[in-house]
Amino acid sequence: MGQYETKDIRNVAFVGHGASGKTSLVEGILFKAGATKRLGSVDDGTSISDFDPEEKERKTTIDSSILHCNWQGREINIIDTPGYPDFISGAISALSAVETAIVVIAATSGIQVNTQKMWDIASDAGLARVVVITKMDGDNIDFPALLDSIQNAFGKECIPLLLPVGHGPDFKGVVDILTLPDEVPGEVIGDVEDSREKLIEAIVSVCDEQLEKYLDGKEIEVEKLKGCFSTAIASGSIVPILCCENKESLGVEEIVDVIAKFTPSPGKGLARMCVSIEGEGEEKEVEASKGAPFSAQVFKSITDPFVGKLSFFRVYSGELKNHPEVYNVRTEKNEKIGHMFKTFGKEQQEIKSAIPGDIVTISKVEDIYVSDTLCDPHVKVKFKDIKFPNPMASLAIEPKNRGAEQKISEALHRLVVEDSTFKVSRDVQTHELVVTGMSNLHLDVILSRLKSRYDIEVESRQPKIPHKETITTKANAQYKHKKQTGGKGQYGEVYLRIEPLERGGGFEFASKIVGGAIPSQYIPAVEKGLRETIAKGILSNNPIVDVKVELYDGSFHNVDSSEAAFKIAAAKAFNLAFNDAKPVLLEPVVNIEVTIPSEFMGDITGNLSSRRGRVQGMDSFGDLQVLKASIPMDEVKNYETELKSMTGGRGSYTMELSHYDVVPSHLTQAIIAQAKKKAETVD
Repeated sequence: MGQYETKDIRNVAFVGHGASGKTSLVEGILFKAGATKRLGSVDDGTSISDFDPEEKERKTTIDSSILHCNWQGREINIIDTPGYPDFISGAISALSAVETAIVVIAATSGIQVNTQKMWDIASDAGLARVVVITKMDGDNIDFPALLDSIQNAFGKECIPLLLPVGHGPDFKGVVDILTLPDEVPGEVIGDVEDSREKLIEAIVSVCDEQLEKYLDGKEIEVEKLKGCFSTAIASGSIVPILCCENKESLGVEEIVDVIAKFTPSPGKGLARMCVSIEGEGEEKEVEASKGAPFSAQVFKSITDPFVGKLSFFRVYSGELKNHPEVYNVRTEKNEKIGHMFKTFGKEQQEIKSAIPGDIVTISKVEDIYVSDTLCDPHVKVKFKDIKFPNPMASLAIEPKNRGAEQKISEALHRLVVEDSTFKVSRDVQTHELVVTGMSNLHLDVILSRLKSRYDIEVESRQPKIPHKETITTKANAQYKHKKQTGGKGQYGEVYLRIEPLERGGGFEFASKIVGGAIPSQYIPAVEKGLRETIAKGILSNNPIVDVKVELYDGSFHNVDSSEAAFKIAAAKAFNLAFNDAKPVLLEPVVNIEVTIPSEFMGDITGNLSSRRGRVQGMDSFGDLQVLKASIPMDEVKNYETELKSMTGGRGSYTMELSHYDVVPSHLTQAIIAQAKKKAETVD
């Protein structure tokens, strides 16, 4: 591998909706650049990028894949990312490690849900962006209309650089309008002169010197324009639109050219900020040079069945060589870096040193996770953690084979380390082991990996909805616990006042006992009796929340009183007061955002309303609408399946827990009856 400098590196992530042709385009680039000997295919399962057995079977990218090639002296690091929102964590982490996002759009399907998501993440992060339209050989393509929709959705800074020569079966290639050929083919789609004028206008607007020349009507040399073009792309002032088709690799060479010549190097791209740990903790810009202290961030982690744990990090400053020790900010420990690799799909190639801009893989360092900052032990800095969305699709699981409990928790932990949008928890209320992901498909892939990698089969079901109980008004009650059965008796009497607290107020206990009506040593027993009762619940065996209890009177017996007696008296008195305080059930309510093509708007709004949803607002981009609503979690347990069938698979949604609210009375009785029935079967 030839030696290169940071200025020669280009880091790009290919992002976009599923089936937009990202992986095929990456295969085409690798083949053109001579990094592979034959053109890999997703459909045949021969792609370098989709090497996981699960990806080959499903013919779709599930994990991000790291590759590289050299083109005209530029070392191009490529991250191919998953396109479906179900596997979004791979795309988010990839975008954190690059300077440029290549947003891929299929000419046959246009802008889709995840195209917009990826665009938003890349532009919010300040990355340079390039739009590539693939599948120009497809049927029913309207290229000018597609350009309009891109500019409407993403802004006027999106400007074509390559125009297609024909489309559909007649697609013959592309014309670069910046460096026009002497003879422009007649079948070019679009106005070449007008497009070139707009492109040059946008380019010179970022360079004062060239702008003056342009306004004076002087001709500007193409080389000067190219220099300004790079600046404009790095700053986001221009997003060039390119086009290609993958089967014959038409337009692919021009795309690699644009990446090599015009996308920013680590030194010219997005300025990376870190916080100094020692000292004032002020934010500062990282210097992308070999001479600066070492700093890097982990953006991906996998467990390879042969090599063990692999951690992938992007070097931002300094040089790494000769197996040094680096400091992990999260663990506050030094880690010894052994062998370092450059990754090419599933292959690892050992390297001796790494410089700013490099994407490096290390193996067998167990305590390194995604988002960890690695740095020089003497100059400690921290990068912001990578932000992932909250997963909300959950399943309760249990292993089919008894005795696999220990094994399953270790295996699930490994899968959590690999995927930042996968979570595992044990619900203390329902005692279920719950796995949570971005969607049912996401969880399906996770459980499939559990079986193929770790030989653990599970049974899954919808998790129980964790209801809670509370009161809506004040109440008083008194209870005397008195037993006399030969020998020492039991005696304790308590007077309680209860009142509701604000939602989220939890439980408050206050003793207002004066004059020793209850000796102070028994008051903790009263509180304990209350806490045990509220943990178990009264109406539906769900915990009681948002209640304040005041102990204001009582009586005791010198001989027969005990902690146990006061515990029982408190529980019974609370039970009486609770039932008088107009108790209600609470259910979790989520905020949901549903993204759908405009034509389904009426159906989806009606459907959400019929599920007790309240629409809070709407947004739109291009032909897509985003509906924001608040809805009980119980109503959207199987929403994914229904949304897919209502929109022909074109709708998607995200949700996060918002708050708890009162269950309507007509639904409360069924929940209480179900809880009683379950309690009887357990007894």
